[in-house]
Amino acid sequence: MKFGAKHTIYFLGIGGIGMSALARYFLLQGARIFGYDKTRTALTQQLELEGMTIHFEDDISLIPSRIDLVIYTPAIPPDHKGFQYLLNQGVKMMKRAEVLGELSKDLPTIAIAGTHGKTTITSMLAHILAASGKPITAFIGGIANNFNSNFVQRPHAEWFVVEADEFDKSFLNLRPDIGVISSMDADHLDIYGSHSKMLENYAKFAENVNQKGCVVLKYGLNLSLNTHKITYGLDADADVFAQNIRVENSRFVFELCASGQITEVRMLVPGRHNIENALAASAVALHIGIEIKVISHALDTYRGVYRRFDIRINSPQIAFIDDYAHHPEELRACISAARELFPDRKITGIFQPHLFTRTRDFMDGFSESLSLLDELILLDIYPARELPIPGVTSNILLETVKLEKKCLKRKDELIAYLEKNSPDVLLTLGAGDIDQLVEPIQKLFTA
Repeated sequence: MKFGAKHTIYFLGIGGIGMSALARYFLLQGARIFGYDKTRTALTQQLELEGMTIHFEDDISLIPSRIDLVIYTPAIPPDHKGFQYLLNQGVKMMKRAEVLGELSKDLPTIAIAGTHGKTTITSMLAHILAASGKPITAFIGGIANNFNSNFVQRPHAEWFVVEADEFDKSFLNLRPDIGVISSMDADHLDIYGSHSKMLENYAKFAENVNQKGCVVLKYGLNLSLNTHKITYGLDADADVFAQNIRVENSRFVFELCASGQITEVRMLVPGRHNIENALAASAVALHIGIEIKVISHALDTYRGVYRRFDIRINSPQIAFIDDYAHHPEELRACISAARELFPDRKITGIFQPHLFTRTRDFMDGFSESLSLLDELILLDIYPARELPIPGVTSNILLETVKLEKKCLKRKDELIAYLEKNSPDVLLTLGAGDIDQLVEPIQKLFTA
């Protein structure tokens, strides 16, 4: 899929993490990049600094007159003025996932799927491959701290590494040589209708993996496969597993075991869920011939992903961690990691639910996970692309959480509340615009 210096590409929803990575790819090919997004963010400001032209009003007069390709996110509503205008212009329009599918045809592809963990696994694998000297092109669903970007491109790339998103069934556009599936917990039921339908689509993703390739599967996931399978997990019956897990000097340490080989790994990123993510990335790297010692060293220097258990402050007075967790299992993993890293300390969580449908579908799961905290500060539901649903509110969720210390706050009340109620260990949790509160909170406790 060749677009160079004479081409103009327009992105509808350019500020999305997946869209911005594609925009960066085509910018490096020499294309002129224009785009629209609803909100100016630190990421869109960075894209503008890199040479892209972005507008934030749904105003068709701001759309370039000559466009060779429009790339859009399915999160753009169908009645969006710009979307409707471009449809009527007859310009070539493709979803982000379709473009990724086309690009991945040019190189051997590793696609990482799963309800949880895919961004971390993708960034870990990209870091391992880069550290081993293998040139790659990688599209990551978050800002990887080792690259300070969601996009990596090295000259003469040998592998295409891509996060395979299950939202809108996007991952079915890929035909990978190696597929990774980290989890298949229910999510996006507004798209799939039921958990069983979602599982059927994961099976289709696995079927799309090259028959001469392999599927790297978390141990215990029930999925029948026609291709070679490699399992990973904390269970010693997995093909690639971890043993002797412990915490030393605030680092999670474990032994990586595979095919009789054992090496020690000392992780900068905490949590047993991140050990599992490291095992997934290691399984792929071992399969393509990277030595286990090289993998171990790369994991020792892996610095995580922005908003994935992102430790912003770590002092005797306060620990402050920001995390993207927006599903009950992700909340459970994050809170459990904090418990293991900071035993005997009081943990306060600020959670912003993401989507009315997700809050409705997993109300009980959210209640159970949030009840693992010592104190909960709940924000209003972030609607994203959705309209409110009668009977689905943060207040109703709050009533179900089994904690003595819990409250509902508006975003504009939060800093004042924290000033009066200084936490011991503080977690900010959610996939909406809660990230805009991270800097003010950090400033409050470091001033």
